[in-house]
Amino acid sequence: FFSVRITMQRLLSAASAPYNSGCDSQPRSNNGACMWAATVATATGLSTLALVFLMQSPGGIPSATAGYASVATSHPLVATSLAGHTQVPPQGPIRAQAPRSPFPDPEAHKPQDAPVAAASTNAGVQAAPQVRLWMAPLLALVSGLATYLVKARPLSPEAVPLTTVKIQRPIAMASATAEKPAPAPSAVKKGKRVLVVGPTGYIGKYVTMQLIQEGYDVVAMSRPKSGIGGNKSEADVQADFEGAEVVFGDVCDPESISQVFKDHQAEGFDTVVSCLASRTGGIEDSWKIDYQATSNCLHAARKNKVRHFVLLSAICVQKPLLEFQRAKLAFEEELMNAGDISYSIVRPTAFFKSLAGQVKSVMGGGPYVMFGDGQLAACKPISERDLASFMVRCIEDEDKCNKVLPIGGPGEAMTALQQGNVLFDILGKKPFFIKVPLGLMDFVIGILDFFAGFNPQGLEDAAEFGRIGKYYASESMLVYDPVAEKYLPGSETPSYGEDTLEAFFRRAVKEGGLEGQELGDAAIFSE
Repeated sequence: FFSVRITMQRLLSAASAPYNSGCDSQPRSNNGACMWAATVATATGLSTLALVFLMQSPGGIPSATAGYASVATSHPLVATSLAGHTQVPPQGPIRAQAPRSPFPDPEAHKPQDAPVAAASTNAGVQAAPQVRLWMAPLLALVSGLATYLVKARPLSPEAVPLTTVKIQRPIAMASATAEKPAPAPSAVKKGKRVLVVGPTGYIGKYVTMQLIQEGYDVVAMSRPKSGIGGNKSEADVQADFEGAEVVFGDVCDPESISQVFKDHQAEGFDTVVSCLASRTGGIEDSWKIDYQATSNCLHAARKNKVRHFVLLSAICVQKPLLEFQRAKLAFEEELMNAGDISYSIVRPTAFFKSLAGQVKSVMGGGPYVMFGDGQLAACKPISERDLASFMVRCIEDEDKCNKVLPIGGPGEAMTALQQGNVLFDILGKKPFFIKVPLGLMDFVIGILDFFAGFNPQGLEDAAEFGRIGKYYASESMLVYDPVAEKYLPGSETPSYGEDTLEAFFRRAVKEGGLEGQELGDAAIFSE
């Protein structure tokens, strides 16, 4: 789900929130509050840096730690507070954080630079705080361990119903042999109008192109600024989807969606295909996109008598421990209970690209990083092309109607260790693995949870990002038996398509990278 470097930047940005707000909003005489804020930021930053650089460059820990401590102490007020002075030197320019909206835009979760301030020129003022900041790792260690030793806290009452819900809906049976992609486009599809929401996302763009290729009358609803970091203009999106009608609006605004239906009232829509997904996995963003925005689309579809709704969900919602999973489940239930519109809920396993972020690094001689022994979890990855084909088939195939459809790619389930060995075999290199203890992630999450209890602003999402990383490192993306509380053998997860992960790795190695398949905020590892 997340790039290690992006995750680090998010955690550091979140950790700096109390540092900013504490030092900027408190009176200058309140040295204790600023000292606490600086310690929180530094302790969180040091623990995060230790995790990141152990995974990517063990030799970089000392310089990274010193760099973070330097940023934390460069704020004159903090430096003075930690040194025990009562006189405050003139403040240098500080990069202020934007106010947090209760419903933030997905782009608001992009990594932000750590706050920078003019350093004090007084060497004596700087020396003392740098020494005292080395107490921060001890605070981080104690708080992290204490949190997880005494934790065992129950879920909040409002979260319990979503995590314990048992879906009694039909689920497609697994096939021992991979189901083949759809045949050539059929003339009967001509004139069937399909609305795609979320067409510019990683999977959404392949679904939209597949629909165009198969002869559907496609209307793609996009944001005016879309793509990774909002770097695609309206003209870019229109060029990407030649053969489709592209309209621009905001799925978070019910009126904007209603307008799209009004503009096409004469022809109407046969099917709505939703590829919407939170780009960050943050708590508020998940409920804003995975639930509310998708619900807005369903409401408009039902009001305008749309026949069928195809939803891109995720196989991990079957064991919901994360906020985005609860949000997706809440919408799945709403869709299944609607009654006046048929549905196909597609729950794919891992995508090829989400497992391939380390290809470029390994090609350059770097290690393959994995958690534990590399066999904590397994998946049956599916290519974006095969997944798009499967989703398009949900529009026509009666055997996919009103069902929850877990789906993976062809072949056996693979662990991280097996994936790494395949890559090294292709490169003709001796396997070089770095095995990161899963407990290290527990440690970081414990620290963030502890400090979020004192200042939830920003740190709640940072802790959630840590839990997401741990989930995908330790939980399999296979069909799960909630009664036995275990994942079923890989053969029980349905297969579809022809593309294999090995062939994908070979193509990536041959082409020297993975150009055009960027996951952006949704990446596991950056290249």
